[in-house]
Amino acid sequence: MAAADPVAAITVAESPALHIPDGFVSAPVAAGGWVLAAAVIALAARRADRNLDERAAPLMGVMAAFIFAGQMVNFPVAGGTSGHLVGGALAAILLGPWAAIIVMTAVVALQALLFQDGGLAALGVNTLNMAVLSVLVGWGVYRVLQPLGGLHPALAAAAAFAAAWLSVEAAAIATTLQLAASATSPLAVALPAMVGVHALIGIGEGLITLGALGLVRAARPDLLTRPARAEA
Repeated sequence: MAAADPVAAITVAESPALHIPDGFVSAPVAAGGWVLAAAVIALAARRADRNLDERAAPLMGVMAAFIFAGQMVNFPVAGGTSGHLVGGALAAILLGPWAAIIVMTAVVALQALLFQDGGLAALGVNTLNMAVLSVLVGWGVYRVLQPLGGLHPALAAAAAFAAAWLSVEAAAIATTLQLAASATSPLAVALPAMVGVHALIGIGEGLITLGALGLVRAARPDLLTRPARAEA
């Protein structure tokens, strides 16, 4: 494997971000990201079309707009860095995994096309990390922990918070592995930086997710039962 780029390694260590720019992943890693992301998105589109009713489309649009706007607002974390909402777990909890993948794919693509937040060649791996992995991890964690919510409301909140936090950490770890596989940054440098910073960002993700779910529960509690019809 080629030696890591020292400039890129410093960049990753000082400014660990999920949106990978062009030039930070190798051609094989970028191509693999495109293939895997496309396969999962195609599956998600088929499942969502089969399981969601016509009322889901407006909700998907609203969710995409909310997450897109939320990603534009950064909040400070330690070390002079900042983070923003990812939204994968929130979308999965409200829409189910398949519709959430479609929504998150649209958000990640628009961020790259309109604001160059992540490169176009790297769009496959960015989509895989933030639109696929974060959704599936968030959904899986939430579905495992959700039954505990029947014991106490605080446990329901803890399930959503854990889903959001772990979804961010999963995306951060995947990003780190892709950078290491591309010889962009040594795993020993990138992994502590990415996991450490995103552990803090995940706290913000969890709090935003809880706030959004609280608003939904107050206004439209029926939406919290919709994903049960959309997970097959």
